[in-house]
Amino acid sequence: MDNRSIRKLESDLWESADLLRAESKLTSNQYCMPVLGLIFLRYAYSRFKLVEREITKDRPTRGGRVLPVEASDFASKSALFLPKEAQYDFLLNLPANIPSANIKNASGHVMNSLGEVVNNAMELIEAQSEQLHGVLPKDYTMFPDALLDKLLRIFNNNALDEVGGDVIGRIYEYFLNKFAKNIAQDDGVFFTPKSLVKMIVNVLEPKGGVLLDPACGSGGMFVQTGDFVNQAGMSANSAMTFYGQEKVEYNAQLCLMNMAVHGLTGVIKSGDEANTFYHDAHNLAGECDYVMANPPFNVDKVNAETAQSAGRLPFGLPAINAKKEFGNANYLWISYFYAYLNEKGRAGFVMASSATDSQGKDKDIRQKLVESGHVDVMVSVGNNFFYTKSLPCSLWFFDKGKREELRDKVLFIDARNYYTVVDRTLNEWSEWQLKNLNAIVWLYRGEAEKYRGLLKEYEGAIIRSICSIVDFQAESLTHLMLPPFYTEAYEKAFALRRRVEDGISLSECESIKNALGEYQREVKAAAAKFAAHIEENKLNHEVKAFVESYAGKGPARGKWFTKSLNGTIDTFVEEISDCLKTIAEAAWLYEKFGVGAYADIPGLCKVATRAEIEDKGWSLTPGAYVGVAPTEDDGVDFAARMKEIHAELLTLQAESNSLMETISKNMKEMGL
Repeated sequence: MDNRSIRKLESDLWESADLLRAESKLTSNQYCMPVLGLIFLRYAYSRFKLVEREITKDRPTRGGRVLPVEASDFASKSALFLPKEAQYDFLLNLPANIPSANIKNASGHVMNSLGEVVNNAMELIEAQSEQLHGVLPKDYTMFPDALLDKLLRIFNNNALDEVGGDVIGRIYEYFLNKFAKNIAQDDGVFFTPKSLVKMIVNVLEPKGGVLLDPACGSGGMFVQTGDFVNQAGMSANSAMTFYGQEKVEYNAQLCLMNMAVHGLTGVIKSGDEANTFYHDAHNLAGECDYVMANPPFNVDKVNAETAQSAGRLPFGLPAINAKKEFGNANYLWISYFYAYLNEKGRAGFVMASSATDSQGKDKDIRQKLVESGHVDVMVSVGNNFFYTKSLPCSLWFFDKGKREELRDKVLFIDARNYYTVVDRTLNEWSEWQLKNLNAIVWLYRGEAEKYRGLLKEYEGAIIRSICSIVDFQAESLTHLMLPPFYTEAYEKAFALRRRVEDGISLSECESIKNALGEYQREVKAAAAKFAAHIEENKLNHEVKAFVESYAGKGPARGKWFTKSLNGTIDTFVEEISDCLKTIAEAAWLYEKFGVGAYADIPGLCKVATRAEIEDKGWSLTPGAYVGVAPTEDDGVDFAARMKEIHAELLTLQAESNSLMETISKNMKEMGL
């Protein structure tokens, strides 16, 4: 299943489930955990069926009968064994009258509602996994049976059986994302935006060892690390050991379910013992290869004596108020993250932007951090990356294993103006933008071969995309019998394909982008020309026969054809738009760093020495170092243009006054 299909599946499933939420009269907070539990149940069943087929494929026989599968067979393949009553198919095929099925729970009591049966399924699954014990939701009796049955059927989609492609994992994350936006629980701290998590993982490049997230929320750091390690050809569960602390038990449950859906195992502690301000719950100080976190910012009223007795403060105490409390715990978190690292460890975390330049004791700690030589990369992030916080933030990176030639240097990246707009209140980094930011880090570290690999990836992606677009036109639009209206677009399409088939250089990005943009305009123009010909009485004989073969005769056939055409054109234009975005990002990177040499780019990045940082008062704010990008002279005489605008404004104002007088006169004549 390709990305476009998965995105549509995500959207369709969410829309269906959200419509049912309105029927249930439950809040998003009440609805969240049960729905995520059903997605988990669907995942467990898909994984169960996949492994069952593997087990039974060459199953030995005894007395002419295949040996039955057992729970131990599944454990050896990192899958959950599901008793019949916990299998998704069993729940779907229950009769409407549940008591008539005479189904008994683990205690031997007959169950009287579908909610009880689903609760029992969750309990049976928990019995198979120590990690999931007490984690899965078991409050399905709050749903009417009819509504719960609809919910079960929403996730009975064959596409979700593509376990190998981690489709269900993506669906779970998509729903978690949507619920985070709706619930905004505790400022949304249970969900860190995916692009920030991926940026942290990409810069740290985990390869194996101990990973701690001491504010783990719903487990995004673990999931993205698992993906990164698996894509590198390793097994995340074998290479990594995951530890998490999460004070809010609800969030810890989300985390454990999220990990399970992605096939990951880990040790997550929650409740008071997992309050990181006061407890090192796993005794990991000085033991971690990686620390990743998105802690709550600017927390106050943290007891200083209790925190101090818990240790992990290698640079001393932040400022304490008269009540013997920390008025702002940001530098507690920063100190903890550093203290958890072993002698080669790396840390990456999200932090309030104010922490890069705060004064007093914070400044003293920051100075010691810089003098350690372990501050690696600092990234400024723009507004609206969080659902409930519009303010900017920063990403901090420590590396105790930095190469000697970099120990006296820090890479600063100001990415506040580099993002993709999702909607009016939300921004993110696209996949290509994440790769571009990571490429700057590679060049700073002297890893030019990785950078050149990304250039090759861009070239391949652009060639494949352009060829796919031309093939799409040839197959889809020809199938709809539209060639006469697309002659010019055809010519441009095939000329562009011939140009790129044998390879391209990213130095051609601008001309390729212009050619593709012209092609897109031709397609839209052709669609507009054809609009007058889609009425039934104007369709030629061949097209009429084609439409009738799909939609039958009668008035509906013209509507079907119009809908099919519009859908095809929309998809086609979207394909071209995606390709244009890829080309634009390739050009952005190539224009700055060419074939692979790091350079300070005003307004974007700067490698600063310790001496330069000291001159700036030990500030770690990227904007203080990268400066401002030069503005291009557009050749417009500002003073002359302002006079023109002023004259236009006066004219419009006069027209407005005249119009108001006319309206007022007409109203009076009407007696109003």
